[in-house]
Amino acid sequence: MALFDRLWKASRGDAEADGRPGPDAGRSAGFYPLYESMRSADLDEEEDDLPPRPHPSAKPDFAAWDAKLAGIDKALEGEERRRLGWWQRDYWRARSKLWWTGRAIIAGLALFVALIGWLTITAPLSKSLEPIAPPQVTLLASDGTPIARQGAIVEAPVKVADLPPHVAQAFIAIEDRRFYSHWGIDPRGIARALWTGYGGGSTITQQLAKFTFLTPEQSLSRKAREALIAFWLESWLTKEEILERYLSNAYFGDNQYGLRAASLHYFYRQPEKLRPEQAAMLAGLLQAPSRYAPTKHYDKAKARMELVIKAMVEEGYLTEAEARALPDPRLDVRTRDDNLPTGTYFADWALPLAREGMEASYSKQVLTTTLDSRLQALANRVVSRAPLGRAQVALVAMRRNGEVVAMVGGRDYRKSPFNRVTQARRQPGSTFKTFVYLAALEAGWEPDDTIANTPITQGSYRPKNARGAYSERITLEDAFASSSNVAAVRLLQAVGSDKVIRTARALGITAPMAEGDPSLALGTSAMTLMELTAAYAGIAANEFPVEPHPFARGEPGWWEWLTTRKDSLSRSQHEDIEAMLRAAINRGTGRNAVLPIANYGKTGTTQDYRDALFVGYAGDLVVGVWIGNDDNSPLNGVTGGSTPARIWRDFMRGALKLEAAPRPKTQASPDPEGPVQQLDIEGGEVLPGQDGATLSIDGNGVTIKQDGVPVEVRVDPGGVTVQPAPSPSAQPPP
Repeated sequence: MALFDRLWKASRGDAEADGRPGPDAGRSAGFYPLYESMRSADLDEEEDDLPPRPHPSAKPDFAAWDAKLAGIDKALEGEERRRLGWWQRDYWRARSKLWWTGRAIIAGLALFVALIGWLTITAPLSKSLEPIAPPQVTLLASDGTPIARQGAIVEAPVKVADLPPHVAQAFIAIEDRRFYSHWGIDPRGIARALWTGYGGGSTITQQLAKFTFLTPEQSLSRKAREALIAFWLESWLTKEEILERYLSNAYFGDNQYGLRAASLHYFYRQPEKLRPEQAAMLAGLLQAPSRYAPTKHYDKAKARMELVIKAMVEEGYLTEAEARALPDPRLDVRTRDDNLPTGTYFADWALPLAREGMEASYSKQVLTTTLDSRLQALANRVVSRAPLGRAQVALVAMRRNGEVVAMVGGRDYRKSPFNRVTQARRQPGSTFKTFVYLAALEAGWEPDDTIANTPITQGSYRPKNARGAYSERITLEDAFASSSNVAAVRLLQAVGSDKVIRTARALGITAPMAEGDPSLALGTSAMTLMELTAAYAGIAANEFPVEPHPFARGEPGWWEWLTTRKDSLSRSQHEDIEAMLRAAINRGTGRNAVLPIANYGKTGTTQDYRDALFVGYAGDLVVGVWIGNDDNSPLNGVTGGSTPARIWRDFMRGALKLEAAPRPKTQASPDPEGPVQQLDIEGGEVLPGQDGATLSIDGNGVTIKQDGVPVEVRVDPGGVTVQPAPSPSAQPPP
């Protein structure tokens, strides 16, 4: 009761102390807050010692309450905004202008950094110093005889400071009159080009960006990238540097890239010595180099030159009197037609491999290949006199280390540049049996072991032997020599197709081969003649795989030797497979290829006589021969042991000098800068030499003509005839 009494007293005392009756005057009313109840209940004893209690004001502080309520509302508002998703509209509407300004600045900086990074990667400034077309490459045979030239004619870059003023002025007047005042894009120049019809809408900087960094596609996105790169170039390069790179890379027709190459080609003088009329003609070529090339269209080039001179007068670079006094430029093409791209089967294969390791530069490249000009000429002679009918032929000869020394990819390169050595994938026929028998030797079989040679009468695949030649049992060596089909299939099944495939892969065969397919033993997996011949080279060298290559390779370093995997056969296995290959060529299906020295080889004929092959080696040469039709139609009874074997034999006899034959005459020291020797062409027109002489061969005789000589000489069975030379379509002025 003391507790309730204390609370009642306190409530009453407070009301009386204020001089006002309590809310419940005359009865008990009011209580202390609960924490006051924790004090001692004996209030009567402590009442005198208590300090006076503070009393709240009778008037509430509404301003303080409003401030607190506003803080609560603000906190609630912030919490609600925090819980909004970025995809909701109120999330963005609540942002302040300062917030938006800061984010816009950050986004702009990020976009600028990204743009700089993109330009650095896609448009590095150093790229504008590189030629836009691969420079000319001359391939030499191993004895130095030039066999092919291919690529653009490029020369050293020019320096604007070294050029006469009228050279740069001619290009600026016709291509970009405000070159020194714009920042890569010239709206006034675009408008003027639309109005007058000349003075190109693109600036010189845009043109440099286009042919250095971009493709020639016509689209808005490309034009946008062109403009960005133009601003990029203007920001980092001086006007002189931009002009120098432009003049050093622009295309001037006739396969000439850059001002120096064009000046030497058309006028046979360095650009530092160009006359005003010559500079004006060169500047006029840039709009359409092939259409205005003066060597073919002098009248068009001259008309365009007049337009350039008129622009130079309008810009004040020339006076009217000086312009009228300019003569028509005289051409001086001293190396005319000598730099035309020349194709051969070997060159088409070798050039892409050569360019893989080249650095971009303006210098011409002269590379010596492994091709032997004597062996290449021999291969062409042997192939040309073979009785082929309408069939195609391919021959490849290589050293045991893979150096290709001769290649015939077809009967006539100009009629069909398709290379049947490296591009055609045909079935190898029985030449694939070598890998089956080699896998058997590796599995423990011996050449004297026997296998059934009876017809296969079970299963869905039932191959037959040629001419129905069967026997109860046959040794592996005899089965290989006679090219028994049933024996090869049974041997594949006994050894396992997986082991045969593994052996073929180790020798470098990359063609798809189906595991478990019994027809694999008869060479049904298509592959190239190059691939097949290289595998035989691995057997000949007893080190495989062998990689065919057109350029000589030095001795491998210790690291290459350590990291390059090379396999080999045991001595007994190598002797056994060579005994089988020797039996096939000496007393088997390859008897037409026999040589008076140790020789090894295997014939191959596919179903319905669609392909006929012979692959073998003797001395240091490994040679593969294929005959077939491009449409895969059957041959007229040609087998691998007939025409291909004879071509192989005739080539080997001449290559290894096993018979007395006149050796082709070659220069003691061939001139690498001399005319290209057409080693792959049978008949037709031989490309001219530096003196402009042309030799045309047809079925009835030979015609000889020379540029500038009004007559030509023809030799045929009727004798020697001198006749007028046909007039050229267009001649430049003297």
